[in-house]
Amino acid sequence: MRFCEQQRFGRFTRALLAAVFTGTVALGGALSALAEDAVEQQQLVDKAKMTLESFLADPSMGPALRDMKQETKAIYIVPQILRGAFIFGGAGGSGVLLVRDQETKKWSEPAFYNIGSASFGLQAGGDVSETIFIVRNQRGLEQFYRHDFKLGLDASMALGPVGEGGSVKGITADLVGYAKKKGAFVGMSMNGSIIAVSDDSNAAYYGQALRPTDIIVKQTVSNPKSADLRNAAAKF
Repeated sequence: MRFCEQQRFGRFTRALLAAVFTGTVALGGALSALAEDAVEQQQLVDKAKMTLESFLADPSMGPALRDMKQETKAIYIVPQILRGAFIFGGAGGSGVLLVRDQETKKWSEPAFYNIGSASFGLQAGGDVSETIFIVRNQRGLEQFYRHDFKLGLDASMALGPVGEGGSVKGITADLVGYAKKKGAFVGMSMNGSIIAVSDDSNAAYYGQALRPTDIIVKQTVSNPKSADLRNAAAKF
């Protein structure tokens, strides 16, 4: 569990335990703590919308992304991945997955996932990136139904073509990644990163404990505040 999630879980747990002893007043505090987390997740959803719109408007990425629209099963949007290293390195970020219904072409409610990696070797520097992963096939999508999976092992990954004339023809990977970076980094790729379900974030955003399939397959929950993100995906 990421440190920030541990903090959020700790706040909610302390408030809930207090409710057992002090009654409804403390229970209100527990619900307040959960509401604070929902605000944080809404900010992530809003940032994901801006990231998607930015990528689609970028002349070096937008055309290639649109070329993939017919084969796209889902998109995983990570508004910010932080990476840094000096021999030992690490990277991490949080994002949302939207799945497109193959019949109606409508996009699902967002499901929350974390991505992270650790490494050792010849590397130095740091960067911040916005990243979008295009899930091209059913094999790639089914990895997101698990609790976690590793890029390059459980699901193959390729870097998407950029620039004028960039073509996605011939790409066979399960996931195709696009990134915009700030900073300088040497010696690290996204292969080997682990993508894991963020149970805390899903519970905070929808108000109950959920599995990813409850959100994106069974569609048992909804949050009207995700409408702007889903509308942005519809333009894709």
